[in-house]
Amino acid sequence: MPAPALRLSDRQLKAVKAKDKDYVLSDGDGLQLRVRSNGSMLWNFNYREPVTKNRINMGLGTYPALSLANARKKVVEARELLAQGIDPKVLRNAQDEAKRAETEHTFENVATAWFELKKDSVTPAYAEDIWRSLTLHVFPDLKTTPLSKITAPMVIELLRPIEAKGSLETVKRLSQRLNEIMTYGVNSGLIFANPLSGIRAVFKKPKKENMAALRPEELSELMVEIANASIKRITRCLIEWQLHTMTRPAEAATTRWADINFDKRIWTIPPERMKKRRPHTIPLTEQALALLETLKPHSGHREYVFPADRNPRTHANSQTANMALKRMGFQDRLVSHGMRSMASTILNEHGWDPELIEVALAHVDKDEVRSAYNRADYIERRRPMMAWWSEHIQKAATGNLSVAAINDARNRNVVPIR
Repeated sequence: MPAPALRLSDRQLKAVKAKDKDYVLSDGDGLQLRVRSNGSMLWNFNYREPVTKNRINMGLGTYPALSLANARKKVVEARELLAQGIDPKVLRNAQDEAKRAETEHTFENVATAWFELKKDSVTPAYAEDIWRSLTLHVFPDLKTTPLSKITAPMVIELLRPIEAKGSLETVKRLSQRLNEIMTYGVNSGLIFANPLSGIRAVFKKPKKENMAALRPEELSELMVEIANASIKRITRCLIEWQLHTMTRPAEAATTRWADINFDKRIWTIPPERMKKRRPHTIPLTEQALALLETLKPHSGHREYVFPADRNPRTHANSQTANMALKRMGFQDRLVSHGMRSMASTILNEHGWDPELIEVALAHVDKDEVRSAYNRADYIERRRPMMAWWSEHIQKAATGNLSVAAINDARNRNVVPIR
């Protein structure tokens, strides 16, 4: 029988000296001390992998930080795992990864990584809305929570107060965004399943409501109110610009001078600022051009046509027009997005080609190839319709109440922005 391995002693370890080459001292049961040529000493457990039976080395720590007695305890624990068919090194790595995940894979960190991808597929305004909603409603409670610790009951409890306030659309959107973040975690290998996949079913569903819009005959009332309202001229111009161009609130608020071609009399909105991620070109009427001429002294030297009050280097908020309409008394009667609906109704009632109206509203054509082929043609075909629409708005303004009417593009007396 082979002689039993001699056990190491504390006295022996204290006398260990480094040599020219690394060497190993054995304590038995697989516990080894590797003495490096630089003088450092490392505990190592040498064992056979439970399935493959291959030899594996598992580092335990350095001596003297890890004493001989504690190194032996670690070996006993490792051997107990081996007796159960568990590889101690694999288990330790998994536990280390779980601990690391608790600090690295927090909800905020994963949400940030998801948002970096998401923001490239939506408009800047929508991206801002996404991040604002997470910052306001989710991060205060879940910011540092590990993704693996997030559960459905936890999120339901978070969203219940919002539901109680009647903000059902907010609950719906947050549920959707939280689900996307958790699915991103699954696809990234951070968690095994999305625990939030069914949470929308436990909340009340928001009632589908059309955007509040005025009846066609109420357009004149709107124009009179805009003319007489105590609002900044820049806001008044923004409302009229959105009305004349039939654009969405965010598209109008983010208008850039660089996207206006005065020679061709067109405004081209790049795809990243469009809801459907496709460029949209709008023929500009005399009235629309008059609005731009009115704004040149105020913002012509800046990037955006409608600069923000607090930071003129950026654009006006997409809700600026909407808030102004509320202050003017149109709450529950008209939202800024509803002006598109009003334009569509009026144009359809007056017999304009429904297809041209849909293109003017930047609704995606089901036949993408056909849409791309006819894009240039549609611009010219839309000019008479857009001109008629601007004239209709001007008539509704009962003469010279609109900014566009006051400041004729060819012979104007520019009214100072206040």
